[in-house]
Amino acid sequence: MNEHVTQPIESSAPSRLPDAQTVTAVKHWTDTLFSFRLTRPQSLRFRSGEFVMIGLSGENGKPILRAYSIASPSWDDELEFYSIKVPDGPLTSMLQNIKPGDEVILRPKPVGTLVLDALIPGKRLFMLATGTGIAPFASLIRDPETYEKFDEVILTHTCRDVAELEYGKELVKNLKEDPLVGEEASQKLKHYPTTTREPSEHEGRITDLIESGKVFEDLEVEPMNSETDRVMICGSMAFNLDIRNICEARGLVEGSNSRPATFVLEKAFLGE
Repeated sequence: MNEHVTQPIESSAPSRLPDAQTVTAVKHWTDTLFSFRLTRPQSLRFRSGEFVMIGLSGENGKPILRAYSIASPSWDDELEFYSIKVPDGPLTSMLQNIKPGDEVILRPKPVGTLVLDALIPGKRLFMLATGTGIAPFASLIRDPETYEKFDEVILTHTCRDVAELEYGKELVKNLKEDPLVGEEASQKLKHYPTTTREPSEHEGRITDLIESGKVFEDLEVEPMNSETDRVMICGSMAFNLDIRNICEARGLVEGSNSRPATFVLEKAFLGE
């Protein structure tokens, strides 16, 4: 989903890039995944779940930008992002080499459909993600509004290997200490990580686990219900479309910012 670039900003680059923000922290989770934090412009306002365009200055000084979901909640003083590393990616081949103090271009115009406003009221919220598609949900599960609107929140995260689940696992673990949502998250949030290539507690594609009903059995919850359940989807194009079909087969209707309904998916990354 989020395609990113790597390489430190060249010393020959301008002293200050247009719309530049400073890198405050970088963490490499695996050989192919990393997260980083940037300073946040004082004027930037966004809804948890939205994305912005970020990037670096490429050859000839032309910026290389990609859409990245903001992984930090709307109240955070900084901006967090979660990215894959693409060896030959125009952006990520450079972006993966950033370090604190470097500058990253950020176009402060947040947009996106993975926002609570795009869903009509319900009782239970499913957040279904693969890979770096967990990023917008990393924002939403740290937002008090999520727990104000729903009695139960179920976050599923599917990756190939166990190590690729670590970002989500640490995020959920740290929620217990969160001063804003810790208490409610402990009571309302259920986390269901799965792997498709390496043995783990829960194995298989989440699409298959939904169709078979195993995910509901494992979590000891009722099957998906269009009357009370709302769904957010973020992953690869194939995953998004498969989950969309599953939702529609169960009577859920796709929503948007202008027409809220019972499920939403992030279309911004479908063509990447």
